[in-house]
Amino acid sequence: MYYKSLKPLIIEESEDYIFINKPPFVSTLADRNDTVTILSLVKKYNDDYQICHRLDKETSGVLLVAKNPEAYRNASMQFEHRQVEKIYTAIVDGLHQFKDEEVNLPLHTTASGYVKISHRQGKNAKTIFNTIETFKKHTLVACRPETGRMHQIRVHLASLNASITGDETYGGQPLYLSSFKRNFVRGKEKEEHPIIKRFALHAVSISLTDLKGKVVSVEAPYPKDIEVALKQLRKNR
Repeated sequence: MYYKSLKPLIIEESEDYIFINKPPFVSTLADRNDTVTILSLVKKYNDDYQICHRLDKETSGVLLVAKNPEAYRNASMQFEHRQVEKIYTAIVDGLHQFKDEEVNLPLHTTASGYVKISHRQGKNAKTIFNTIETFKKHTLVACRPETGRMHQIRVHLASLNASITGDETYGGQPLYLSSFKRNFVRGKEKEEHPIIKRFALHAVSISLTDLKGKVVSVEAPYPKDIEVALKQLRKNR
């Protein structure tokens, strides 16, 4: 979908911050392959505003924008000191019962952009996982990263043999209706398309302290593709 304005993406706005719900397939920062990015929409909305962090292109969910330099510094300091709480949800392959499952494995980004676990070259990375709901062959997981490394949640889940559904880079399988629906009948088309055309990861909430010392928490509703995937998984347990 082509976005012309930031306005439809805004969930909440205060004196100092804008919280937006980033759609999937839109890059956060400048991308030579895309004319429309979250950065370009923000700058079009107000050239003085700054994006405080980033989400992978395929990841949807809540993203924080600062409206002035002081607000940006405030958020940056909290990110640096790990005081910003971010919760993601992921649909993962397989059945898993995570209860405060802690993964503390260092991550290294290779020259190609692939991220791997490396005790020698990696930077420390920590994520906590909790099962929200189980289905026939999949699990909905809450993910709380305590550090902000590239592809952190994706690699840490893969280390638990719980790769994110659709994340083929890190071992995830596409979500086909035929894989879990009883008496599935293929349509006239020879090729079956996956229910969700990306890895199923959504940044559901963010919490930080604003310039007045108040803790602000904002949630981003699921986009349509994750809603559809969850509806089918619940229907065909």
